[in-house]
Amino acid sequence: MVAWNNFDTLTSYKKLASLANSVNLKEVMSGENGANRVKKYSVPMAGGLSYNFAAKQVDDDVLVALAELAAEAQLTEKYEELYNGAVINTGEKRLVLHQLSRGQLGKDVIADGVNKREFYVAQQKRAAEFANRVHKGEVTNAKGEKFTTVVQIGIGGSDLGPRAMYIALESWAKATGNLKMTAKFISNVDPDDAAAVLDSIDVAHSLFVLVSKSGTTLETLTNESFVKDALVKQGLDPAKHMVAVTSETSPLAKNSGYLAAFFMDDYIGGRYSSTSAVGGVVLSLAFGPEVFARFLNGAAAQDETAKNKDIMKNPSMLDALIGVYERNFLGYTATAVLPYSQALSRFPAHLQQADMESNGKSVNRFGEPVNYVTGPVIFGEPGTNGQHSFYQLLHQGTNIIPLQFVGFKNSQFGKDVLIEGSTSQAKLCANVVAQIMAFACGKDDENRNKFFAGGRPSSIIIGEQLTPEALGALLAHFENKIMFQGFIWNLNSFDQEGVQLGKVLAKKVLAHNTDGALKAYAELLNI
Repeated sequence: MVAWNNFDTLTSYKKLASLANSVNLKEVMSGENGANRVKKYSVPMAGGLSYNFAAKQVDDDVLVALAELAAEAQLTEKYEELYNGAVINTGEKRLVLHQLSRGQLGKDVIADGVNKREFYVAQQKRAAEFANRVHKGEVTNAKGEKFTTVVQIGIGGSDLGPRAMYIALESWAKATGNLKMTAKFISNVDPDDAAAVLDSIDVAHSLFVLVSKSGTTLETLTNESFVKDALVKQGLDPAKHMVAVTSETSPLAKNSGYLAAFFMDDYIGGRYSSTSAVGGVVLSLAFGPEVFARFLNGAAAQDETAKNKDIMKNPSMLDALIGVYERNFLGYTATAVLPYSQALSRFPAHLQQADMESNGKSVNRFGEPVNYVTGPVIFGEPGTNGQHSFYQLLHQGTNIIPLQFVGFKNSQFGKDVLIEGSTSQAKLCANVVAQIMAFACGKDDENRNKFFAGGRPSSIIIGEQLTPEALGALLAHFENKIMFQGFIWNLNSFDQEGVQLGKVLAKKVLAHNTDGALKAYAELLNI
């Protein structure tokens, strides 16, 4: 029987509190001790990746306590409940099925009289068939010419995840001959966003993908109107340039204003929707269905590892447990995601939403206030750019911020040059290695301005190359990490009521139904 209890009621909570600050990171990472930890504290992932946590403030005693927490909090049992179709989203009384969009982890899940795995696979097949027809020139613009560009119109999870995934694979696709269509994204209701994208493309040869589950998202429909206006002004029929990704009950479904409609449901939240039709349509059009299938396979394989009760064989759970230890017992308020890969330039932005929208909660899954801290602030930027930006604070600031590095041994293009005895890729990898040790061990100096205290923890996910399989595994790793942390904190990680209030007030402003400070602010902006 699964029990949903607050974190601070668990026996392991007190044990972990007693172990806080028991590991001197600077000491254990120095000399041969550090070398042994690097070899010992590494866990294989799917997609050819591995999770190395040698530079975290844990030792075997802390790991034993974390394993006890995993067992006491019933993390694998709760995951099993989730993928077998339990109502995990208590706020909206919904199932949580994003893992089912890439693989069958347990028994058949029947909801609304439908086998949901079959439903997701059917939508993937429809998206694949449509993409193939577009690539073959069977679906064309009004003049019978092939589409060369695909533009996704969405916001939040309908933009951040798919955009990050596209950017992550764009260079790889170019290098391997898998780039079928260039993709662009319109998200912000700021008219400059849509205008800039439209100005950068050949509108007549562009296919637009409108993504809105309800079919009523204000920002998305506003941008759709912006795009339709541009099409009409060029003498083009918008209905021959647009497809929809929506729910089967929305006004966008079975609508003659779209070439086709592909369906999602309420059981996959926006921030978890990159492996559903939300990401599937645009990524299949951009790279081809076979590449999208490889991406799904990587995610599915990583989901399988999350079933393992042994935390040393379950990297997503281990990462989650260490993160909770850092947040609740070491007092760290933020986590920096630092990919040493330009292809992952938008991945931290996606994780900001995925993590902070999921676990940025102060009440438990039953709506009761919790007496402990929950989700951290997530931010990041690719290396080595970040080193010349905010690493100053990370190294010498008053707050210690745990770091999650991501690095690959090989670049995507494979193009490089030898300068001063080393390639660019070698310099990139050398920088991430140096940063891990600099943060962990610091540097003594009588000049306090040049003194580095060290003791700043980090982990790194390492892969051979950022391929579709590696990207899928990386995405699933973080999705499952977020899920496990929500289970530990006894949160509902799958609603987002905090997003709604601003939307309600914005509608009041636009309707001129305001008073007080809200009215005064509106007047400042000439609304």
